[in-house]
Amino acid sequence: MRTFFLLLFVLTFFQMFGQTYEIGIMAGGVNNIGDVGRSNYIAPSGIGVGGIFKWNISKRYAWRASVLYGEFTADDTKSNMSSRQQRAYLVNNNILEASAGLELNFVDYNLHRLGPAFTPYLYTGITYFRYDYNYIDANQVINFDNQRDGSFAIPMIIGFKYRLTRSLILGGEIGARYTFTDNLDFSNPTDANLEPLNVEFGNIFSNDWYVFSGITLTYAFKRKPCSDCFE
Repeated sequence: MRTFFLLLFVLTFFQMFGQTYEIGIMAGGVNNIGDVGRSNYIAPSGIGVGGIFKWNISKRYAWRASVLYGEFTADDTKSNMSSRQQRAYLVNNNILEASAGLELNFVDYNLHRLGPAFTPYLYTGITYFRYDYNYIDANQVINFDNQRDGSFAIPMIIGFKYRLTRSLILGGEIGARYTFTDNLDFSNPTDANLEPLNVEFGNIFSNDWYVFSGITLTYAFKRKPCSDCFE
């Protein structure tokens, strides 16, 4: 009986304070930061599209989940480093990620009131992604029959969001993902069968990053009918 009342309290709490959800799309560009190609932190070289869901539990916090597909090209000839320009490696790769975590608003963001609502925000959590697994040998990309590998990443995202209408929210964000692999650019394969080939190059002590820069458009629903919610 005590457990029942505890559960009822938790459900009632969330019914009172956390009933605004958002669902929408993400679109923009993706680039990598690694041992091949440009070293710019923000330099989209391919497209990125996905879906996003938010559960606003207060004016300052929202749980968030997203799925993103992105492609990028790492081209040494576009680097500002002469050593990479002379090497002239070219890598095409793609990622498919799923992410979940917490979004923190800089200021109070109340979707239960009429009128404009705007805030910058930060987001972090945990990301799992899949990517093509290959390696470079004699300036050629060796493909293992479209073999893919998976890894985790930590997202570090900054953005803003602005309510266009009562239900539509436009946002923009730049998000770097620190990955737990050094093979997004095929520079450090870890398969034991490849170790005798000595195919590693670049900084093998630094993992790769990838960055999504783009916009979000979400639809907010399930609003509270009372006038003092989120106060």
